[in-house]
Amino acid sequence: MPSIDLTGKAAVVTGSGRGLGLAYAHALAAHGASVVVNDVDEAVAEQAVKSITAAGGTAVAEVVPVGTTQAAEQLVGRAVEEFGRLDVLVTNAGILRDRVLWKMTDEDFDAVITTHLKGTFTCARAAAVRMREQGEGGTLILVGSPAGQRGNFGQTNYAAAKAGIAAMARTWSMELGRAGITVNAIVPIAATAMTETIPAFAPYVEAMKNGEPLPDFLRKGEGFGTPEDCAALVPFLASEAARSITGQAIGIGGDKVALWSHPQEISAAYADGGWSPETLADAFPTSVGAELQTVGIPAPKFPEA
Repeated sequence: MPSIDLTGKAAVVTGSGRGLGLAYAHALAAHGASVVVNDVDEAVAEQAVKSITAAGGTAVAEVVPVGTTQAAEQLVGRAVEEFGRLDVLVTNAGILRDRVLWKMTDEDFDAVITTHLKGTFTCARAAAVRMREQGEGGTLILVGSPAGQRGNFGQTNYAAAKAGIAAMARTWSMELGRAGITVNAIVPIAATAMTETIPAFAPYVEAMKNGEPLPDFLRKGEGFGTPEDCAALVPFLASEAARSITGQAIGIGGDKVALWSHPQEISAAYADGGWSPETLADAFPTSVGAELQTVGIPAPKFPEA
């Protein structure tokens, strides 16, 4: 079994004061990386740093909301200032402003796109510049979501941002390959402050908080567990063991790890000379439209009472 050793590497994890981001930061530090913890709340960021150092890791806090070029350069600069380099970037920072399309405001849309999509772009750009200057490769880990892969009711802004993040991972894996920089999107599913609000999950999350294990139908069937269950993927992708893995979307949660497919053509039909609306109406239902694709995140399959 290969050893995952990140000693000497420096990482930035955005939005890592709590939840999944904190689990990623802990996992990187536990495997030897020095970590810049990022949050918008100074007290939360400092507490996260204390928890990492108490466990024997190395971490510093940088308090700034991601989205702008200035914030991205500030984060990368802090890693270089403190640790002399940057090897790993995890773009985890995010917010939610859920509303159905006809009720979503410009502010709702812009806030989520700025944090998730533009924040991923600006941070990855700043990291790529630094990693290319170092000339030793690196790792970009972009945090996606099932909503970005499948769509989700009430999440126009969030789903669009996460779909864009998966597309950027594929694009950047090509652009940065020659520099030895791997780029992957991860698709975590875990019990967090957001999923606790889903009524179907609430009793199981509450039981877990009281020390009870999650049942197998959640951990295996739904791939649903704790943030720590998702965290193992991050140091793995940052390690030499994953140097050949790039441009992928990888799901993890509970006891499950999975590879998401890339969008691709699944059926085709042809008409000599091209198509008209009428010939499409005639042929579509029995050719490419015979089995249309589903949308949305499948509802959990709970056992019958």
